[in-house]
This record gives sequence, structure tokens and C-alpha cells, in this order.
Amino acid sequence: MRTLTLDVVATRGGVVESRHRVHAAAVDASGRLVAAAGDPETVTFWRSCAKPFQVMPFVEDGGFDRVGWGDDQLALACASHGGEPEHVAIAAGMLASLGLEEGDLACGPHEPLAARGARVLREAGLRPTRLHNNCSGKHAAMLARAVAEGWPREGYERVEHRVQRACTEAVARWSGVPSERIACAVDGCGVVVYAMPLDAMARAYARLGAAYAAGDDVPARIVHAMRTRPFLVGGTDRFDTVMMEETDGELLVKIGAEGVHSVAVPSRGLGLAVKVEDGAQRAQYPAVLRLLQALDVLPERLTPRLAEFLTKPVRNTRGEVVGELVPAA
Repeated sequence: MRTLTLDVVATRGGVVESRHRVHAAAVDASGRLVAAAGDPETVTFWRSCAKPFQVMPFVEDGGFDRVGWGDDQLALACASHGGEPEHVAIAAGMLASLGLEEGDLACGPHEPLAARGARVLREAGLRPTRLHNNCSGKHAAMLARAVAEGWPREGYERVEHRVQRACTEAVARWSGVPSERIACAVDGCGVVVYAMPLDAMARAYARLGAAYAAGDDVPARIVHAMRTRPFLVGGTDRFDTVMMEETDGELLVKIGAEGVHSVAVPSRGLGLAVKVEDGAQRAQYPAVLRLLQALDVLPERLTPRLAEFLTKPVRNTRGEVVGELVPAA
């Protein structure tokens, strides 16, 4: 097993001012830990990285097809989208096809995550709605599962609801962590979120990538939808979208809040999970890139679009560059 250092530092005038400690695990399809940084068994919440597994029961039981949805809706169900007009339109259409509306979503409104989405909303003089929530696609899919199965729609986001119980079972199956050992809490969007070791998260993504490569129906559909629709998974200039576009869909990349990221490399049978200890998003992008470079998945010389995420200038209020955010090693 390779031991790596993925910490990220912010410098000012050539002096390290802040350091973000990074934990990571890289696991192959057999479940073997092949590389690690910090503590690969550190327990944290998986946040939005779990979305491909949360939608899986809905696809497996045929409900997704019964409501007449396709790859756009599947990609948005797995997305942490940027709240851009295209994202909002698909989420609204998902609800309309069920005879539902925005108010049926349990998530709250928030400012679009994509700068373009925020600008469009601002220029239109409008306020964010629940459809702009980056998890509105996931919520719409969960509501659809309840509708398709004839289960109550009310409380679909709660841990005791049959929708969430099925999601928990899928997460347990793919991660290899028994459901009774998964700590559950409430995510930022209001649904159930799961805590588990980083290497278990990486194992799930390694298995997902291997299942896609083997042509297993449900995993292949989910991965295909995400890889072929990177804009729907993230949005304009957002990390996951840029990563999948710049690698021609060879990687499956999924962001989570509080410094968590998961990646599948189907061609190599690898799954990766990264956690920035202090939750700083500014450090997780360089950490993910350096991990992929260390594993020879990405070259040392990155494309210009990816290189912008590896090293960032630190500017003062006058716009002057006074330092930089860079990998420590």
C-alpha cells in the first residue's frame, strides 16, 4: 500500500499561513486498500457522494422506468447541480410528470451553486426556490419512488420511511458496512445521510465502477447517465463537470459537502474517497487531483481547465496576488 501526503496549504508572501489536513483512501475492486493519506479509516458523513446508490433501488425495481424517465432525470437524481435554468427545468419536469409541484419537495431553497445560475436568477429579479436546491433531483426521485410504490409521500425524507430504508440498504450493500453499523443523521437537504469509514466509501465506488465495466444493468445505467451528462451532474465551470469533460467520461466524480469527494475509475477498477479534515471545499479539489496524479490516473501536466483547480491565487481586497493555495507535497 502506498502512503501519500495530500495536505493543502495556503501561503502568503511565501509563508504557509494555513494548512488543510486531508485523509484519503484508494481501494481496488477486490476491496484492497492500495493507497492512503492520513487515516483511511476515518469516519465521516458521505453527504452527496451517496446519491448514485440512493437512486439505485428505484431503478432496480423498475419504478424509474414506470414513471417514464430517462438519462437526463437519472443524472439529475445523482447530481449536486448548480441551480442553472437547465437543471431547474428538468427537476420541475420530474415533479410535473408525477402530478406534483415544488412545494412537495422536502428540501429548502438556496442560492444556486453555479455562478451562472446565481447570475441568471439575480438578473431576472427572482429568489431561489426549492428547485434551485442542488439536491432537488434526488428529492424528486425519492418522491417518485413513493408515488410509484403507492407509499405515503409525506415524510419520504425521514429515516423510518420505506424510501429511506431502501436507500440505506443499498448503501450498506455497496459499501460493505452492515446497515446497523451505519450512523444516520440529517443531511443539508433534509434527507438521511450516512457516516462510515473513508475506505468503505472508496470500496463502494470501486464496486460501482467495476459493475459498470462488467455491463451490469442498473449500475451501468447510472454511471452512463452521469458520465454522458456531466453538465447535469454539476454545472458550468464546476469541478465534477470539468473533471468528467476533461477526461472524456473516463472518471466518475461526485462531490459531497464538508470536504468529501468520491471518484470511480472504471478502467482501473479503482474507487477513491477524500475527506478534508476541516471541511474546507477550497482544499478538496487540489487533494482529489493530486491523488489521481499519484495513482497515474491523471498526468503530471494537467489540462488548463484542471490546472486551475490545482493551484489558486490568494488575493487581497485590491485584487493583488499575495499568496496561493497549493498541495503541500
